[in-house]
Amino acid sequence: MCKKKVNIQSFSENITVHRIIGSVLGKEKTPTVVFFGGIHGNEVAGVIALQKVMEQLKSENISLNGNFYAIAGNLKALEKGKRYLDVDLNRIWTNKELENKELLSTKEFEEREEVYQVIKGIIASNKGPFYFIDLHTTSSETKPFITISDSLNNRKFSKAFSIPTVLGIEEFLDGPLLTYINEFGHIALGFEAGAHYKDTSIDNCIAFIWLALEASGCIDKREIKKFSFYKHYLSMFNDKQEFYAINYRYHIKEKEDFAMNVGFSNFENISENQPLAISNSQSIKAVQKGKIFMPLYQKQGDDGFFIISRISKFWLGLSVFVRKLKLYKLLSIMPGVAIDKEQQYTLIVNPNTAKFMATEIFHLFGFRKKVLKNDRLYFIRRDRATSNFA
Repeated sequence: MCKKKVNIQSFSENITVHRIIGSVLGKEKTPTVVFFGGIHGNEVAGVIALQKVMEQLKSENISLNGNFYAIAGNLKALEKGKRYLDVDLNRIWTNKELENKELLSTKEFEEREEVYQVIKGIIASNKGPFYFIDLHTTSSETKPFITISDSLNNRKFSKAFSIPTVLGIEEFLDGPLLTYINEFGHIALGFEAGAHYKDTSIDNCIAFIWLALEASGCIDKREIKKFSFYKHYLSMFNDKQEFYAINYRYHIKEKEDFAMNVGFSNFENISENQPLAISNSQSIKAVQKGKIFMPLYQKQGDDGFFIISRISKFWLGLSVFVRKLKLYKLLSIMPGVAIDKEQQYTLIVNPNTAKFMATEIFHLFGFRKKVLKNDRLYFIRRDRATSNFA
């Protein structure tokens, strides 16, 4: 596996980061939990936290049941302290982008290829189930939260943590790493620890790493000296877990002069028509009421902000019911809906049919909307069996 390393500026000191931050193989060899830190080069808290947890595991000779890997993402961007250098490493994980020859000239191409080979090697040489967890921080002040593609396995795993969970962000982003991994049926979860360069973000990552290792079954909680503290520590941010859906994304166009209005924090309530940002000297207002989500307070990135709303427990429960009974099969017999012959998990839908079947209905049955191609909408089923990593 790749031995590449770089020196980076981490908060107040320089540290050395290897592509493989560390690994520990357990006695039972299952499950296998893989963490990523620094997929964005200005998000170093996860890298530091993974180093600290690895050091503690080895210095205290803590026993694991399964396997634990910690992987560093965009080493070149980490070295420069930038989100990315040429292209966003967390936006080029699609089959189309994997074959995009224009990416050969970018600095992120090598980064992606090395990370890809590491993942492929881990899957080939270890036992599942596999859990993939990507550690991030945000440009705005925020309490910790989770993002997942809304498969039942992802949702079940996220319930182990008493922090907000946002479903379906992959519908609004092109090419995230975890979405690509989800396509192969593996559990994949993103953890947003807090604001960039805050010491508390490192602490949040450390707590979450330990809790995730326990929740996956990779380690017994009796092996974690501060398990009760970590559990209580994260729960302080939220007294109960809430699930949220993304309703709107503001996409920043190329050469657009965009700036968020100052002072917004993640999950802050906003009202319809409330001024949120300035674009080319024009005010950008909220298209609906809800909660502001990931407002952009950094120079790089094209996600201006999102608007989210809470999902009811009834809707969550109903979606579990219809998916476990495999009622999604009924969709394919409806007029204007067909199964893609090349991809069994995909429905091809006539847009005229979609007008009478809201996207929320497809969400209920476990599908996410992907693209409009050849005048047809493509919906991909999120709940799927695991398959070989391409």
